[in-house]
Amino acid sequence: MDDCYICRKHGAMGIVPGGVIAEDEHAVVSHLPLTTPNACASAVYLGHLFVEVRRHVVELGDLTPDEAASVGRLASVAAHALTASEGAEHVYAAVIGHGIPHFHLHLIARYLGTPEEYWWTRLDEWPDAPRGDAVAVIALADRLRSAIGGG
Repeated sequence: MDDCYICRKHGAMGIVPGGVIAEDEHAVVSHLPLTTPNACASAVYLGHLFVEVRRHVVELGDLTPDEAASVGRLASVAAHALTASEGAEHVYAAVIGHGIPHFHLHLIARYLGTPEEYWWTRLDEWPDAPRGDAVAVIALADRLRSAIGGG
């Protein structure tokens, strides 16, 4: 779908910093990009991943059983990689946001020492949040792929 940000992003994963971290025929795992439909940033929260279905579908309830299984499997693999590779204390999973009408699951790493009051609505205000530019996102994605066994 030409007017869908995620559909366009899937077609350009070769130039998205970090690229594809994990994938199968139904879904793709990638890092929060520096450029979204609403903003461009020089740095993003490191360890904020997306599991996105390939097919243009809006709601969780619209997923086929195979797509739902794929999302769950890839989310588990990515969460394990965040814990094993990056030392995440916990990985939050959330289906939120009406800004992009294409199903995507957020995976957000909580690191040791994260102030409790910053989860998760105040991450932008957390002065010591682990943030990084495109180079840092690429390095993180490389470590995650290695932890998964795909890179």
